[in-house]
Amino acid sequence: MNQIDQKNADAVSKSISLIKNFVNYDGAIAKIKDLDCQIEEENFWDNSESAVFIVTEKEKLQNSIAAVQDLEKKLQDIVDFIELAELDSDENLKQELSQTLEKLVVDAASLQIEALLSDKHDALNCFVEINAGAGGTEAQDWAEMLARMYARWAERRRYKLEITDKNGGEEAGVKSITLHIKGQKSFGWLKKESGVHRLVRISPFDSNARRHTSFASVFVVPELSNDIEIEILDCDIRIDTYRASGAGGQHINKTDSAVRITHAPTGLVTQCQTDRSQHRNKEIAMNMLKAKLYAMKLKEQEAEANSAQQKTDIAWGNQIRSYVLQPYQLVKDTRTGYEKGNAAAVLDGDINEFLEAAIASL
Repeated sequence: MNQIDQKNADAVSKSISLIKNFVNYDGAIAKIKDLDCQIEEENFWDNSESAVFIVTEKEKLQNSIAAVQDLEKKLQDIVDFIELAELDSDENLKQELSQTLEKLVVDAASLQIEALLSDKHDALNCFVEINAGAGGTEAQDWAEMLARMYARWAERRRYKLEITDKNGGEEAGVKSITLHIKGQKSFGWLKKESGVHRLVRISPFDSNARRHTSFASVFVVPELSNDIEIEILDCDIRIDTYRASGAGGQHINKTDSAVRITHAPTGLVTQCQTDRSQHRNKEIAMNMLKAKLYAMKLKEQEAEANSAQQKTDIAWGNQIRSYVLQPYQLVKDTRTGYEKGNAAAVLDGDINEFLEAAIASL
């Protein structure tokens, strides 16, 4: 096996080893053996409820390790076939197998990222709140560009997306916008996007065509499941209603259907105007408030100075990623060092590599 093939085979082996640790592979194997012993008992089906539970548990464990086993088998098969091709001096087959091995490296890396998303809340839906920094129209246009970037990313993954709140800019863009992204592990994928994002470009709003730097903040929180209790006292919140802005038909524009909730002890504010029903908007805004309070609680408990849920000043020096459009094109993540020259593709939602690099750094 040549050096490149050996390097790729080692990379897949390393991914398999890491994935096994993440999914507790050895523990799952031992548990499956134990369940098999119970299933083989003569009176196993006497208690149908218990039997169904055990069979279901076994299936879940098997599913959790199936991808690892498949990856191991593919690697072993490719390595064996490469050795045979070398013995037969079959260069065409060796080249084909080398390409297959390269693809397996990518598949293994992707599976490794999926395995990393195993925290308690990673599987949940999420809210993505984007706020324009100082700079007026420039920053507001940048905030809307970021919203489009995440919307296009969600569309590529076939996630559902809903705009729960949008505060438009005076001339262009948005002052703030909140996206509700619904899909498997959407919070896990986006949780490291919280922070300040910086844009450098020739301003389309500057008649002198000068280069401008704009900032916008992104704040990602999970949509909490019903089994997580967050206590919010009625005396601690103020609920305001107002007329929704933008499109939505006569009803949504002529009645006070939009809802804003202010949490006095923390100063947190959530608002929603996506639905025609004031009751539904209040429910969504309350869910967002619970999510923000829970994120704040986790941050305090874990005492993480650079928590993904931490809000910082929307200004120079705090950015997690820079998007440079002029005088050259480059998007660079300041935390992981990952960079990409095709800024247009990134702003069109091609951000998986940045998300994977951030997750892998956890």
